[in-house]
Amino acid sequence: MTLENIKNLNDKYFVNIYNGRYPLCFINGDGVILTDISGKKYVDFVAGIAVNTLGYNHPTLVNAIYEKAKSVMHCSNFYFIKEQAILAEKLCNISFGNKVFFTNSGTEANEGAIKMAKRYFSKQGIKKHKIITLKNSFHGRTLAMVAATGQEKYQKPYMPLVNGIVNVEKGNVAALENAIDDETCAVMMELIQGEGGVLLMGKEYVQAVRKLCSDKGILLIFDEVQTGIGRTGKMFAYEHFGVTPDIMTLAKGLGGGFPIGAIIASDTYASFEPGDHGTTFGGNPMACACAQAVLNTIIKDNLLVHVETLGKYLGDKLKDLEVKYNFVCKSQGMGLLRGLKFDDKVILATIINKMMDKGFLLCPSGGNTLRMVPPLIMDKVNLNKMLDALNEVLSEI
Repeated sequence: MTLENIKNLNDKYFVNIYNGRYPLCFINGDGVILTDISGKKYVDFVAGIAVNTLGYNHPTLVNAIYEKAKSVMHCSNFYFIKEQAILAEKLCNISFGNKVFFTNSGTEANEGAIKMAKRYFSKQGIKKHKIITLKNSFHGRTLAMVAATGQEKYQKPYMPLVNGIVNVEKGNVAALENAIDDETCAVMMELIQGEGGVLLMGKEYVQAVRKLCSDKGILLIFDEVQTGIGRTGKMFAYEHFGVTPDIMTLAKGLGGGFPIGAIIASDTYASFEPGDHGTTFGGNPMACACAQAVLNTIIKDNLLVHVETLGKYLGDKLKDLEVKYNFVCKSQGMGLLRGLKFDDKVILATIINKMMDKGFLLCPSGGNTLRMVPPLIMDKVNLNKMLDALNEVLSEI
């Protein structure tokens, strides 16, 4: 089947919500390299948008999938699931948390985290239900998470929004404090706004938010769907900020490509009781086996140190490009979640297409930011090849 055949089938039968798809279809992957249907190879700095933690065809992950595929891929939560219990223990041991609930995606994890926060207060007979999030954030696509996502372009088609969710300016402690009232139950925030332009929160701001939540008796939820599982050089991004949340959400890189999300909470705030929440697919044997393979590999192969070292190198090189070219506004990010902001959206689109022609996959963020979220196993040789190609493209512009 040719790419044209696939495009025609897609246009005829698939709901047209991905209108800006690039003219590529990948049929094979190995390490950090993807091969398209024509046989051309690409170095991948998208990784399924920070999902493919171990790249492609990683033997540990492949073996985990094979073993579950030939035994039990899915089992109802009517029954105990060994892989689920082991993964829950592992996540609690490496984080602040005491309890875990598994979902299928980041959106579901964020929805569940908000329900958990509301349930914590309702169990005590306290009427607190409002959630505060930050402008420019991204928390998912369900109706509640569209309201939580502080970007008008995602909200406008679905007005009126779900009530009880307020978006405030990021970095502004006074604005946050003014938004808190007697009905506020939680603040939910990303430590790096990945979809919003790879915008890093300041350490002092994050610490001020933690103190404000503690002082006001409300919960702090960190959305680490994109920043968790080693992406920043720590297992979780909150470790860089000297604070811990009350509830945290994970997804994307947790399964290394297989869908899984998680809500992690301390004992105090893990408020769900039987019947309060549930899922058909969440935490099934296959998903949990994949997540175990990812976590075990990160720890065994010392990938956190690798990400920290390579991420700093990438950050320094992007800073050089920021200085060199006047249409580069800013380099930003942490670890292997990096962005290069430009002063024009057209320039960004041109850069992505030119880099694609040269065999490198990069993706947009926030309208005018080039986002780089490669597999955590990215090597320096391929990183330098990408940087050389990017410098060539920028010099042409």
